[in-house]
Amino acid sequence: MAVLDTRALNRATLARQLLLDRADVGVQDAVAHLCGLQAQEPQEPFVGLWSRLRAFDPMELSDLLVRRGVVRTHLMRRTVHLLTADDVLAWRARHGAMLRQRVLGVYRDELAGVDLDELAAAGRAVMADGRPRSMAELARAVADRWPEPGPRALGEMLVAALLPMVQLPPRGLWRTKAGVRNVLLASWVGREIDPPAPDGSDPVGAALVRRYLAAFGPAATADLRAWCGLAGLPAAVAAIRGELVAFRDERGRELLDLPDAPRPDPGTPAPVRFLPAFDNAVLGYHDRSRIIDDAHRGLSVAGARVVLVDGRVAATWSVEAGTVAVTPLHRFSRADRAAVAEQGRELAAFLSDGESRRVEVAASPS
Repeated sequence: MAVLDTRALNRATLARQLLLDRADVGVQDAVAHLCGLQAQEPQEPFVGLWSRLRAFDPMELSDLLVRRGVVRTHLMRRTVHLLTADDVLAWRARHGAMLRQRVLGVYRDELAGVDLDELAAAGRAVMADGRPRSMAELARAVADRWPEPGPRALGEMLVAALLPMVQLPPRGLWRTKAGVRNVLLASWVGREIDPPAPDGSDPVGAALVRRYLAAFGPAATADLRAWCGLAGLPAAVAAIRGELVAFRDERGRELLDLPDAPRPDPGTPAPVRFLPAFDNAVLGYHDRSRIIDDAHRGLSVAGARVVLVDGRVAATWSVEAGTVAVTPLHRFSRADRAAVAEQGRELAAFLSDGESRRVEVAASPS
């Protein structure tokens, strides 16, 4: 079995994540290919797509949200993701048990004694009028029946787990600040979520494996689980194993992949890329060593925005008064510093609609 070293895995990840070359695809196709973008910070997906698409127009993403082609919802890992409506409808039922268990992992004591089926029915009855509600408003509407858990536990269970919901625009629109207002997914997109397969098979699980590998492979099953949060995919992997090819990483882990997916030469040059907070190019793996050093792993879960240099996390970045401020994590060569500065100027122009091209790259750590 061939061994893929860290650099080979890095270049494969960059290619799958549209970070090796900006892609000439539409926004909806890009969101679908990436299996969604993590989006609890509403403006972050715009930077994620700008770094991946050759001619990204942020208004195209806003328009897709308004036209209901893409939606904001809780799904993978119980985090808010921006996904195509088609993928949410196809995948939501498969994630339901995981979503409930993750909410219970936080609020098990508060929700002890609450019949979750009854709570779901009560929440659905409240939302049946189609009126958008915040999590707190929905929780207050059912709190008379369940006064003990408190509104936070009730709201989290209803909005993030029991009821397939979407966050309505204007939240998530370009350069727009807005609170969260939720409606039922089916009422927003005009279709019910796909039910589980009646014969006990798992076609959705198999589809998730294929789609994950197309966007993140080669990868171990532990990486797949870390990305989606689902524990019950071994049977889906086994069902399609004959379609897949296998490798080993330098630690001896088995890595699975689609046979015809790109695995570029490890020597392929990798351009500087600015990634938003919580980007799945970093978070979508259990073993993130292909893209970030273990010493800096905490940055990805803390919500730091990062800069890739030669394909790896090499700096953090922020925006202050229209200036993109870059803080290196290690020493930059003169060429790296120039490339980071140039890409930072392009990002500043994107974020300011051309009004600023200011960038500051701090001194490298000694």
